[in-house]
Amino acid sequence: MKSKTTFVSLLSVSLLAGGLVGCAMHEKHERHLEAKAKISKEDAQRTAMEKVPGGTVKEGELEKEKGHLIWSFDIAQPGTSDIKEVQVDAINGQIVSVTTESAKDEAKEAKKEKKKKEKDEDDEKEGKK
Repeated sequence: MKSKTTFVSLLSVSLLAGGLVGCAMHEKHERHLEAKAKISKEDAQRTAMEKVPGGTVKEGELEKEKGHLIWSFDIAQPGTSDIKEVQVDAINGQIVSVTTESAKDEAKEAKKEKKKKEKDEDDEKEGKK
């Protein structure tokens, strides 16, 4: 019984340490992207909000998509459960795209992004990036 408790304790500590390393690597990756951006998050958000008057930003992040560095904002629209995703070029500040996503689409995208981030973190750990 004592060995089982020791094993579970070691496993818990290992998982916690791995999670902290992954989190730190993700933050390092975000800082790396932010250093490349010429448009601040605040300026990009103001530009995005012009496309959804009265909206509320649910999430905003800097990401590389199709080789372009963009600020991506999910904006809740008044009177609907749909979300407007507004992408702003992080280099020149121009609107890249504006799309409408249903709650179902949003959940699917969140799941896909989570998998991608996990893969990127694994790749970073292995020195591939």
